[in-house]
Amino acid sequence: MTGQNPAPDAVVIDTSKPHPARMYDWYLGGKDNYPVDEETGRQMLALDPRVPVMARVNRAFMHRATRWLAHHGVRQFLDIGTGIPTEPNLHQVAQEIAPDARVVYCDNDPIVLAHAAALLRSTSAGVTEYLQADVREPDTIIEGAKRILDFDQPVALSLVALLHFVSDEDGAHALVDRLLSELPSGSYLMMTHATADFTPEESAAATEKLKAAGVTLALRSRDEFARFFHGLDLVEPGVEVAHKWHPELGEPVPGQDDGVIPGYGAVARKL
Repeated sequence: MTGQNPAPDAVVIDTSKPHPARMYDWYLGGKDNYPVDEETGRQMLALDPRVPVMARVNRAFMHRATRWLAHHGVRQFLDIGTGIPTEPNLHQVAQEIAPDARVVYCDNDPIVLAHAAALLRSTSAGVTEYLQADVREPDTIIEGAKRILDFDQPVALSLVALLHFVSDEDGAHALVDRLLSELPSGSYLMMTHATADFTPEESAAATEKLKAAGVTLALRSRDEFARFFHGLDLVEPGVEVAHKWHPELGEPVPGQDDGVIPGYGAVARKL
């Protein structure tokens, strides 16, 4: 791990309020979460029982997009909002195709740091590292990532299931622009994002529930999501419901076809 991170046994984990990474872990059937995360997660399930399927759909999109990028020559990945390790992790998918791939993970939840060793099991030819930082600190992320990745060569920036926790008031678009500004031509942005387009009433109720628990949920429409890719060259099929983006590159998630899973995904190249 990089020297700027605290030791795993020195971190302080706030268990008084839910955290998206730990709720995501609970949706995926993991055990690295706390009662407050499960309680809020169950409230989300009561509003929309497809939430665990949505979590798995996001994870499956990351696997497929990583495979696509690795097959198209990308050898460096910057994954922000990593979440608690759930195999296969991004570096495992990338290094299966390209053993020399270099991966930097970044998350702001101390519990992810506590499990970072699972993220650092790289191939001998490749590299994996972990940064403890928040997406709202793009300069810190860029500084740390530059110690590990070569920013003169293309980098895939992964923001999977993350930006719907960052509001416009917090400058979500400016954060993405800042991160992309440091990446060279030929780099990529891969993203998924929850939306209220298909379930407006349930989504509004979920937003209020999470707000009461201290978690921001900034659901965006298809057009609002597409704005993150302004000036980039979208990979076919462009902005798509996440589970319909290159389904041939992975296995379907059980339940993903039971109605529309309310989230979009896309990958785009920096010109």
